Amino acid sequence: MEPRKPRPPYVPNRIADPSYVRIFDTTLRDGEQSPGATLTSTEKLDIARKLALLGVDIIEAGFPIASPDDFLGVKQIADIVGTSVFDDGYVPVICGLSRCNEKDIQVAWDAVKGANLPRIHTFIATSKIHMESKLKMSEDEVVAKAVSSVKFARSLGCNDVEFSPEDAGRSEKDFLYRILGEVIVAGATTLNIPDTTGWNMPWEFGALIKDLRENVEGGEDVIFSTHCQNDLGLASANSLAGAMNGARQVECTINGIGERAGNAALEEVVMSLALKGEENFGPVKLHTSINPVHITSTSKMVTEYTGMSCQPHKAIVGANAFQHESGIHQDGMIKNKGTYEIMSPESIGLNRGDSQSGAGIVLGKHSGRNAVNTRLKELGYDLDAEKLNAIFKRFKEVAERKKGGLEDDDLEALVSDNLQQTDDSWVIQDLQVITGMNGIPTATVTMLGPDGISRYVATTGIGTVDCVFRSIDKLMGIKVNLENYDLKAVNEGIDALAITRVVVTPCVSNVGMSGSTKMCLQTGGEVPRKFSGSGSDGDIVVSSARAYVNAINKLISWNKREQQQHGEKQEKAKAFTSIPLEQQ
Repeated sequence: MEPRKPRPPYVPNRIADPSYVRIFDTTLRDGEQSPGATLTSTEKLDIARKLALLGVDIIEAGFPIASPDDFLGVKQIADIVGTSVFDDGYVPVICGLSRCNEKDIQVAWDAVKGANLPRIHTFIATSKIHMESKLKMSEDEVVAKAVSSVKFARSLGCNDVEFSPEDAGRSEKDFLYRILGEVIVAGATTLNIPDTTGWNMPWEFGALIKDLRENVEGGEDVIFSTHCQNDLGLASANSLAGAMNGARQVECTINGIGERAGNAALEEVVMSLALKGEENFGPVKLHTSINPVHITSTSKMVTEYTGMSCQPHKAIVGANAFQHESGIHQDGMIKNKGTYEIMSPESIGLNRGDSQSGAGIVLGKHSGRNAVNTRLKELGYDLDAEKLNAIFKRFKEVAERKKGGLEDDDLEALVSDNLQQTDDSWVIQDLQVITGMNGIPTATVTMLGPDGISRYVATTGIGTVDCVFRSIDKLMGIKVNLENYDLKAVNEGIDALAITRVVVTPCVSNVGMSGSTKMCLQTGGEVPRKFSGSGSDGDIVVSSARAYVNAINKLISWNKREQQQHGEKQEKAKAFTSIPLEQQ
């Protein structure tokens, strides 16, 4: 494993090295709030492990009060990732988000307290529009709520409390000075300043951080942090402006995913500081302890698990970030790669090599398991034997039909398809479709259920994909709404591999279906829970079917966990009521 850059010992409210910037990753909390980005507990744990390998200082693992599954996901990360100490002594801080009320804070503490370094992050809005329209509270009431919440968090035994004045970017400065000063007295150790709506320009946000550091009483005894949304495309720029003006924690997400237009992208902030932090941030040289060689593999895992693709021209991790088509650019690259690349792809873990492979291997139907495994490792996938066997089987099926071999994108599509399969999954064994200009489209689908029994059904519909989806609905016994359908060719050519991504929500008519909604962080109301799925194949109908089944399998798995947790609660309640009153 590559050595990490040294980091100062962790103390919640101070950093011994004035040039050190903490990286606070909120992919598993704010990132998962993106529509269609629902993650399973296993997927969250995998991402948390990757973030620890990357070396982030703080992992905001979720919003524990949102649902029992969210609570268990955060607790699992705290108990496993939050206690796994690396050889250099590093272990990430595990943070849980809560609103400013005691129930939220208690649940957040119960979820994270098993970590070596637990943190509670609590927030309340401070802008006039939020206080008047949403909270219906006066400034005095908001201050009282914030202070009491921070005090309650400290009373639980948590010595690491982060406070955020939501919509600080549109709040009155004098009110910010007041509320931040009072939460410091109450025990807050980190003050996070959110540009919740992405309203600020970099020079405005930098000035805000500077003003707060200079005018908040007790500000010298806490860490100032940034949390910038990307509504105007300025999240990373605003975060860096904050760091330049004294913020020593930056909140960000992998690939910049998050609410609406997303958050500051971790890879953009980290590589900006790595390339420019020594010279371009004023008198202090800024740095982090992130190991950037794990950026690519972490980005790909988040993309695969959330179903949210990066645009090809996305900085650092986009498919085109290190590709050159212009003849002038190609000539420059041949002579000196530094003519058009300010960093090497290898520095972020993307091994370009000769013809995109260090060994120049072309993967086709005659390739063996070792060749496939070697290339997967070069691409950042270290798979166990069971997963490798499953991917190799799919590789052989596709390679038989695809001339010219599989490229890296094809191989990664197969990995994504396989990694999203859930336990006890329904599996497509066969499908046939009939269509034509004057006929009625028909699909016959055969599936193997979790009980080991094969079933088939034939259905008509508007088109071939619609027929297949209707057949799958009948076989699996679940009715869903198709919220989004996205089909792309992985590369060019008539035999290109297709990758399909779908987003579904459960219909209210499903019998016995629970856990189909989740709490909206902004309104506190219930919204439909969305489930994404992806599938790949040389046939677009098969690709679509695999994606659709994958999404519904996630829904079934989620519902099964919800019912199990509900049953356990009922058993505990029965056991309690059976105890004589004098013994309760």
